[in-house]
Amino acid sequence: MRFNRMLLSTTLVIVALVIQVSVLARLHLPGAVPDLVLLTVLGLALVYGHVGGALVGFGAGLLSDLAPPADHAAGRYALVLCVIGYLAGLAKPETGRLKSATGPMAVVVVAALGATLLYAGVGALVGDDAARHVGLPSLLFTAALYDLLLAPFVVPGVMALARRAENDPLAETNSAGKASDVSSGWLSSGTGLRIGNQRGGLRIKAARSRMARAGRIKGVKRL
Repeated sequence: MRFNRMLLSTTLVIVALVIQVSVLARLHLPGAVPDLVLLTVLGLALVYGHVGGALVGFGAGLLSDLAPPADHAAGRYALVLCVIGYLAGLAKPETGRLKSATGPMAVVVVAALGATLLYAGVGALVGDDAARHVGLPSLLFTAALYDLLLAPFVVPGVMALARRAENDPLAETNSAGKASDVSSGWLSSGTGLRIGNQRGGLRIKAARSRMARAGRIKGVKRL
């Protein structure tokens, strides 16, 4: 990943994690907690693609595993968000622009349900059956509902910031400079002469043609 991608992704994930832990987790809503980190990963994956989405998801999940008050094994949510980020990146539009909000909203619902099921499944493998006591159906419903309500305020903004970070003006200037250097080099290598030399050669040819024309006129007058 490029430096601007890493910097933006790290900043957005940290901000989302702080808001989720300090604000959303203290609302004591019934069922699941609104997953702002998941929505941030989805927004970045829809711009960066499946590889970038997997990397961002793994890093975001690992930070969530280590951030207090986490009470589960480290790496559990990292695995979940890595898989979700990879799958969400596969839904990246080819043109980079979304034609409607139906696709992203469907991705949010599927990701919320998939993340909850995958998290509970990994927990069952390691002996954590907390989801069974809370009630998995209620967790699925509330997770999808909360994330769907937050998605219009989070996902479009994250995608807009990611696209703006991709359009680096310094990179565009350097690419334009390289393109002009390549074009000038191609002209000089293809003709074997520089532009200035070509102008000088044209002037010499024009002078010779004028001299030859003047010589022919003098010869006609002598006859």
